[in-house]
Amino acid sequence: MTNMTVTRWAGVLALPVGDQESLGSYRSYAEAQSVVDRLAEQDFEVEKTQIIGTDLRMVEQITGKLTWPRALLAGASGGAWFGLLFGLLLGILSTVSFGRAIAWGLSWGLLFGLSYAAVGYGLIRGRRDFTSRSAIVPSQFEVLVAAEHSGHARTALAGFLR
Repeated sequence: MTNMTVTRWAGVLALPVGDQESLGSYRSYAEAQSVVDRLAEQDFEVEKTQIIGTDLRMVEQITGKLTWPRALLAGASGGAWFGLLFGLLLGILSTVSFGRAIAWGLSWGLLFGLSYAAVGYGLIRGRRDFTSRSAIVPSQFEVLVAAEHSGHARTALAGFLR
């Protein structure tokens, strides 16, 4: 009998440690998910399975050119949101009038956001003049099942696995 334990790391559920067997490797998450869905339809204990993304790669999608106006607008909007939050808290928790507290928070937030963006963009100018979004993307998805349940899983998936 296999001893499968679940560990916790920094409050996050980590992968079970123990013997596992692969039910297959798939090019998309949807394909792997359909295998687990099929197991669920066959009343298999799906908590004994995992979908593991493998062959990870970082993909960065370039979203545009970074210019002074764009950098300053991003800094101003970020600062304004922070200032609005600060102004709301100040308006709720102090004797200052609510409108004055919000105006004060927005003004100072906008000023600090603009200043921070100007200094930051001025320091990196020419080295990274674009904006982007990045994500870690797996190339394959493997469906694993606890070794002691692999026979039952394969029976439940008879004719479904490729």
